[in-house]
Formats: sequence, structure tokens, C-alpha cells
Amino acid sequence: MRKAIVLYKDEEAGVLIQHDNGTYAFSYNDNWRSDSSKPSISLTLPKTVEEHRSEFLFPFFFNMLPEGANKNAICRQKRIDQDDYFGLLVAVAETDSIGAVRIVKYELI
Repeated sequence: MRKAIVLYKDEEAGVLIQHDNGTYAFSYNDNWRSDSSKPSISLTLPKTVEEHRSEFLFPFFFNMLPEGANKNAICRQKRIDQDDYFGLLVAVAETDSIGAVRIVKYELI
């Protein structure tokens, strides 16, 4: 299982998980979900108590990935498999993202 923290304007909004079987889950933090002033990170990922589940990387996160020559260069440089979307997302979306959402690799302290 791999985890990443989802930040919205540098505040922790939720957690994205890739399970060992390749499925994905996204859930909002309790504080984020219960605060009515905090928005959903995407229209396709509304704030709910239940976690969102998917057989593939959610389109919202998939659309944050580089494509073409940029993808090839990053995968080669960071030694990431072309089909490792979670690994690629964590590698690029911490610092190289457009908009308010960033993805940070979850690391135990």
C-alpha cells in the first residue's frame, strides 16, 4: 500500500491511497470534511464521510500527470515505470502542479 497526502492551498485536505491490489481510495480528513468553508478538491470527489474508491487512478489526479516527452523524461530521470501513475503523481505533483492541489508522499516520521 502506498499513501500520499493531498494538500489544498498548503492545508491537508485528505489522503490518497493505492492498495496492494492496484485499486485506489481517497478520503477527506475529518477536520476538512466537517468545515463548511473548505471546498471539495474536485466536483468529482465531493466531501463525504465514505471514502471514494476506484479501480483506476481518479481522473482528477490522472489529469495532473505529465504526458508525452515530459512524461518520458521524468520517468527516465526518476526511474519510474511508465504505467506507475501513483509513483509519477507523487514524483511531480508536490512541486510541479497547476492550481491549488498538491500531492505529497506520505512518510512515517
